[in-house]
Amino acid sequence: MRALIIGASGGIGGAVTRHLEGQKWEVATLSRSEDGFDVGRADTVERCMTQMEGPFDLIFIAVGILAPLWGAPEKALTALKADDMARVFAVNTIGPALILRHAARLLPKDGRGVVATLSARVGSIGDNQIGGWYSYRASKAALNQIIHGAAIELGRSHRQSICVALHPGTVETPFTAKYADRHKTVPAEDAAANLLRVIKRLTPEQSGGFFDYAGKEIPW
Repeated sequence: MRALIIGASGGIGGAVTRHLEGQKWEVATLSRSEDGFDVGRADTVERCMTQMEGPFDLIFIAVGILAPLWGAPEKALTALKADDMARVFAVNTIGPALILRHAARLLPKDGRGVVATLSARVGSIGDNQIGGWYSYRASKAALNQIIHGAAIELGRSHRQSICVALHPGTVETPFTAKYADRHKTVPAEDAAANLLRVIKRLTPEQSGGFFDYAGKEIPW
């Protein structure tokens, strides 16, 4: 079995890599620290993805930011800044979309192949009860739409393909350290194991869906 982990130097991406290697998968990785893979740069995405040679049984996209390094998730409309919003969308939405351009070439044509990308429950419009975090919420909602559309397209040529958005829960990583507050957190290793368990159970009929770490479908 072969996997491509994008964002392998992050908390969840690294944990998923270790789990799969422990199960004797052949794992290829891309990360900013090791490969100069900047998901916010279209030229970098194209260069790195073009170098990948499939087929991969799993493509796991574990990239994302809550806010630019110089900012924080917005709590009010008055905090919105165009440049900050553009950066969040570049990393959380456009980058994964550009990665998906290569999915058909990298997935098995006649066998089961999964593309799973990290999304977030706060990207659910139906589940939004408190507002705020405008750029992050909107970028994840847009990502979910792209995943849903990609699943439809991939299903036409790769009938056993599965393309999903996954919510990992609140994970103990530098990504969430400042914002976990009262939310229960889980170690990255546990989150990775949960997500891989969900991925293993998914069927092509569930392609295009949005699921949490327990395999429960999340409303759009």
